[in-house]
Amino acid sequence: MNTIQTKSKNMKTLKLVFSLLVMSFFVTACSSDNEQIDTEYPVIDISASNTFPVQCSEIIRGQKITFRTKFTDNVQLGSYSLDIHHNFDHHTHSTEVNDCVSDPIKKPVNPLLYINSVTIPAGQKSYEAVQEISIPQDIDPGDYHFLIRLTDKEGWQTIKGLSIKIL
Repeated sequence: MNTIQTKSKNMKTLKLVFSLLVMSFFVTACSSDNEQIDTEYPVIDISASNTFPVQCSEIIRGQKITFRTKFTDNVQLGSYSLDIHHNFDHHTHSTEVNDCVSDPIKKPVNPLLYINSVTIPAGQKSYEAVQEISIPQDIDPGDYHFLIRLTDKEGWQTIKGLSIKIL
């Protein structure tokens, strides 16, 4: 064999080896790295004795309440938000099985609307949420919804809808 044929054969071998290396890189880069994909919803636990509010809780205008509950997730929690709004028209979001005694339907004049979002510190699988909320004195009393939205780091969301009464 002459020198040109040897160089050509070596170049073909190098190209083949390089191509195989590149292909093996892509195959291993795209293969599963044994990370488990999070497909579970986070959990809002309202069963503890110190949880507040719970279904049918009564709250007095002009006072502060302390929202308290426990959140858990199989991988990592993300954030939660609280939404308190009137239910004077008897619409429903309730996720609870027992109904509360409702006032007659009425038109809102000065209803409470409270919305607040909280980011849960990174790396938490379990978190006890505690948040003080002031209930203004001059709002309409009556039936309200207390919605808790919990989102994990992956984006899965759980909603707990409680019926409460503001007196």
